[in-house]
Amino acid sequence: MIDFKSRIAEIIAATEIGLTPAEVRAMIEVPQDSKMGDFAFPCFRLAKTMRKAPQLIAADVAARIADNELFSSVQQVNAYVNMFLDKAAFAKELVTAVTEEGANYGRSNGGAGRTVIVEYSSPNIAKPFHIGHIRSTVIGNAIYKLYDAVGFNVVRINHLGDYGTQFGKMIVAYRKWGSEEELAHDPIKTLLKYYTRFHEEAAEHPELNDEAREAFVRLEAGAPEEVALWEKFRALSLAEFNRVYDMLGITFDSYAGESFYSDKMPRFIEELKEKGLLVQSQGAQIVDLEPYGMTPAMITKSDGSSLYVTRDIAAAVYRKEHYDFYKCLYVVASQQNLHFKQWKKVLELMGYEWQKDCIHVPFGLVSLADGDDIKMMSTREGRVVFLEDVLTTAVDKTAEIMRQKNAKDVDIDTVSREVGIGAVIFQELSNNRIKDYVFDWNNVLNFDGETGPYVQYTHARACSVLRNAGVDVNKLSVNDIDFSYLTIPSAYELIKLIYRVPEVVVDAADKYEPSILTRHLVDIAQAFNKFYHDEHILVDDEAERSAKLALVNASRIVIANCLGLLGIKAPERM
Repeated sequence: MIDFKSRIAEIIAATEIGLTPAEVRAMIEVPQDSKMGDFAFPCFRLAKTMRKAPQLIAADVAARIADNELFSSVQQVNAYVNMFLDKAAFAKELVTAVTEEGANYGRSNGGAGRTVIVEYSSPNIAKPFHIGHIRSTVIGNAIYKLYDAVGFNVVRINHLGDYGTQFGKMIVAYRKWGSEEELAHDPIKTLLKYYTRFHEEAAEHPELNDEAREAFVRLEAGAPEEVALWEKFRALSLAEFNRVYDMLGITFDSYAGESFYSDKMPRFIEELKEKGLLVQSQGAQIVDLEPYGMTPAMITKSDGSSLYVTRDIAAAVYRKEHYDFYKCLYVVASQQNLHFKQWKKVLELMGYEWQKDCIHVPFGLVSLADGDDIKMMSTREGRVVFLEDVLTTAVDKTAEIMRQKNAKDVDIDTVSREVGIGAVIFQELSNNRIKDYVFDWNNVLNFDGETGPYVQYTHARACSVLRNAGVDVNKLSVNDIDFSYLTIPSAYELIKLIYRVPEVVVDAADKYEPSILTRHLVDIAQAFNKFYHDEHILVDDEAERSAKLALVNASRIVIANCLGLLGIKAPERM
């Protein structure tokens, strides 16, 4: 397919305005109002170098390119050159490209096989996989899919929270109050009960905290009994987590968590000493970051046990040495901003220049519609909302809605799972990731709003039109189609939105922002539904019918592709 922006950039650059085609391309805009053209070139920047008013420059450029066959019209409006493409030619290029590329439409190779690591989800073992984990999990998965779509080799890492003093607490709690039978019956809720009880008891008996610290020190030292219990908790937790990951359709390339780096930390503690960065402070070892406006980064506690910063240093160096990453992305809540600033500064002071390629991708908090703030959830107090329960509820509510709507010829069990879980994922990804938002069932499962079910229903509608037309999409040809039938306003607006998908995917990846794609997908769905309502598609005229069905099929392909990049299924019937 023609890259129209690049072609236009070459045409404008040839008018000798002192810019390269690449520079011109970066300046070309897509007007919000289609009455202002398909593309626009602003001339403000040229005023200084050409020593002319921007309006005069725009008039000169417009006159020079007006006769090019690519354009049906070129207009100068103030300091802008507004360009209208030949609509039929544009429609032909777009629909043909989507039909031929199919599932690959929207993908590109800008990554050139370079490696990007995405660390996401990363729940703590022996603790509930709760609703607060959903943001890292689905945002991270979408970022992985976006980077894969733009040609990078992506490594998905679930950096499990499987180390630290909390496991000393869990070991002590299990030894004092644990039951093998109870643990086998419902592992995570049982471990949560033990953990909650530990903190209740420790409030009255502070010496329990000393026992927990000692248990963790023994665990770090490889004591067989502590290691055996830790391995049991880890295995049970992973089995529980994987049930939720299966519901979400998410897999990982590595589950190397904090414990994986336990034998790798001494190297870096020694390196920090050799480089004169370690300072003794009340028995602990720290890196003083006060000169950089930050509190100290604690490397080891007074009892010699490790901390997050130490393990993250070991993890980062291991990943660089093992994967030679181009970028290493950490999809972690914004509450950890200070931690990442400290950790990166320590890496910088150690002389690791590639630390600049380690990027924290923060996100905001989610709260429930009834006012329960997720950040107020506490495993210590046993107040949690299990993610599996949320997903199951979404599936059940969707099935109920579908039965009320008397959905026919639909596998309700399968589709309610795809739509219910898709609705939860879409809700997460439709919000700018850095913003806090409210999780509200009334919005999540709305089939008419800017939601996942609305987009999925649009895909099912397109599939229904093609079925009713008796079209085999695997044999659909765009040869000999009269694309002038797709120059009508509703069709052309849809075509322009579909054309932008590859560029939107790149933009979403570059900004680590899946909501850019989510919002564009909603625009496509709305444009398709306007086309569907404004135009009679299954008309008697064979030429018109074929053209419109080709656009319906292209829309079906693109909506399914975009949903897939968000980790959401595209049902053919709803």
